Amino acid sequence: MKLSTKGRYGLRALIDLASHDSEGAVSIQSISERQGISESYLEQLVRPLRKAGLIESVRGAGGGYVLAKPADSISVGDILRTLEGSLDAVTCPANQENGNCEEADFCVTRFVWQRINDSITNTVDAISLGELVRENQKLNKRKIEK
Repeated sequence: MKLSTKGRYGLRALIDLASHDSEGAVSIQSISERQGISESYLEQLVRPLRKAGLIESVRGAGGGYVLAKPADSISVGDILRTLEGSLDAVTCPANQENGNCEEADFCVTRFVWQRINDSITNTVDAISLGELVRENQKLNKRKIEK
């Protein structure tokens, strides 16, 4: 499985947003400057994140974006699925809901693909945005101490 820039940059943007959430609404411009991601690309990323209920827009002079719920209740999986779609490393018809595979009853590799897909899902769903913010704070503290 390989994530596109949508997933990678979107995750970075939300970590940034969550890290600065206590300051109020965070502007696209400030995220862009800190993360080195173009404003126009970030604007493309916030649309699906808003639609999925992960972030909310704040209008007005101090406008920007805020998390729609606590960072600890947003998983990396929520973010990546919103921006990337399915995270399955392998698409096996036998493992799909209405899978139509003539060999499904005799195909042992489908269990391998399902376990790989389940492992990815379980891993990204077990990591919260809040955890990443705390890890980011630790890394920044270490950087300052050096």
